[in-house]
Amino acid sequence: MNPSPLTNRRNLDFMLYEVLGVDRLCAYPRFAEHSRDTFGAALDLAHQIALEKFLPHNRKSDLNEPQMVDGKVELIPEIGEAVQAYNDAGFAAALADYDAGGMQLPFVVAQACDSMFSAANPGTIAYPALARGASNLLAEYGTPDQKRRYMQPIIEGRYFGTMCLSEPHAGSSLADIRTTAEPQADGSWRLTGAKMWISAGDHELGENIVHLVLAKIVGAPAGVRGISLFIVPRWRVNADGSRGERNDVRLAGLNHKMGQRGSVNTFLKFGESGDCHAELVGEPHHGLGYMFHMMNEERIGVGMGAVLQGLAGYLYSLQYAQERRQGRHPDQKDPTSPPVAIIEHADVRRMLLQQKVYVEGAELLGYYASLLVDHARDPDESVRRDSHLLLELLTPIVKAWGSDYSLKANELAIQILGGYGFTREYPVEQNYRDNRINPIHEGTNGIQALDLLGRKAMMQDGAALKLLMAKIAQTCIEAGAHPPLMPLADQLAVAAKLAIDATRAAGARMAAGDVRLALANATHYMTALGHVVIGWLWLQQAAIAQAALADASGDDRDFYAGKLQACRFFFATELPLVEHHARLVRDGEASAFEMRPEWF
Repeated sequence: MNPSPLTNRRNLDFMLYEVLGVDRLCAYPRFAEHSRDTFGAALDLAHQIALEKFLPHNRKSDLNEPQMVDGKVELIPEIGEAVQAYNDAGFAAALADYDAGGMQLPFVVAQACDSMFSAANPGTIAYPALARGASNLLAEYGTPDQKRRYMQPIIEGRYFGTMCLSEPHAGSSLADIRTTAEPQADGSWRLTGAKMWISAGDHELGENIVHLVLAKIVGAPAGVRGISLFIVPRWRVNADGSRGERNDVRLAGLNHKMGQRGSVNTFLKFGESGDCHAELVGEPHHGLGYMFHMMNEERIGVGMGAVLQGLAGYLYSLQYAQERRQGRHPDQKDPTSPPVAIIEHADVRRMLLQQKVYVEGAELLGYYASLLVDHARDPDESVRRDSHLLLELLTPIVKAWGSDYSLKANELAIQILGGYGFTREYPVEQNYRDNRINPIHEGTNGIQALDLLGRKAMMQDGAALKLLMAKIAQTCIEAGAHPPLMPLADQLAVAAKLAIDATRAAGARMAAGDVRLALANATHYMTALGHVVIGWLWLQQAAIAQAALADASGDDRDFYAGKLQACRFFFATELPLVEHHARLVRDGEASAFEMRPEWF
């Protein structure tokens, strides 16, 4: 039985080392002082803090959501204690340089550490995770002075950070934002506007909050090309780095959420008194590109956060199914015979296996995408180029497929517990509520699907998709060398071709000017290509398991046998769906357009 409610460490090590070879990153100069031992120590520490400081107040923060009192946000004290433990352990600086006091971990290892916190308490981890994302953006695009005054205090755990994109009237349509910035005679900027849905937008956890705000400079071009990025601190920061007077940023209200209630979500107003000081990041009118650095990192984080809520629900329902004794097998006629554990019931095993293939497949995808981030440091330019292309293609799948199917896993966990699962006395109902936001925020899954089909699959004449398909073909060859896996390799090759044919058909339709019809089926495309990608990763796992099985014994033998059976299950029950969804994309199913708005 798995001893942790947060992770299956045997499976995590399998994914990181046996499948992805993450320890090979230690050959890169940046990670040369690390080893598998130091990676393991970071994971162990993250697991310990998550168990001791994050998990115990997960339910309490759900029942006692943030309150606005005298214009300030009040949180339960356990949130601050957990964040302090996270910062004291160095996780706020997990990615930062040694010279800046950082751990200089690979992104994939930091993501694996964060997975522990996400599984334990997705509301509390939001505060330091957003702060670290802001510091990473400033590390890439900030001036030396901005890094000193804003990034360094975040790394030290003294400052926090947010990303401020959406506005009450515009939502995801960033081309329509109205927040404006005006230059001043002294070279500074004044900002005016309002931002909605700002996670961690106001609290008293640190000395300051660094808001990264999208705005349009007065007279800027229309649309997204006119968007710039600004640093707007809650408290102004003096030239010497000391905290100055309060900036003209006001908390206008809180949004009361279905789940992840421990992370405050705010409505902020900037410049109501005409004195909101801001600092431009980078060049004017390039703000959206800069913000995508943080958004793409957050999209991987959102996808992984969703997966870890799916995993938490799976691990709990698995333990419950192993311990709960109820009913008998259909062919057991003696009513006096002892009840069996419900894991013995075929439908319960089906639901457990369904969860396993969803969450373990999506978890591996998230770590693979994270590894591609680290490959940006590879000395080989072609590796850097190819890794960037693959990351661009896979990021929307990590976010959308991961959050859609992990939520399905949460539904199945509730179903396994039956009536108990529907009550607040058991954690699986909160897993579902906490996870429900993930298909929405950081770009809804519909937007991710549009991005995947409309941009990523087509960019550079399909360069990224061609790379992906080459990797899938190579895996099919390697897996096909094992006779038991040959049928699965052939099945994946067919599914991959269906996805390619659908891509070509959609591309031709868009090139002919029928963009609306092509993109109306973008969600079907996400499902088709997402299933192909997850099937590819399951076949990789199966090939490794098949090779290892002969010499394995005991728990390891059971582990590898479980991987093989899970792969067979995914190929039998999920991969066939590719044909249906790919056909809808290929044939240009128009039912969405044939239904007029007034007919509803």
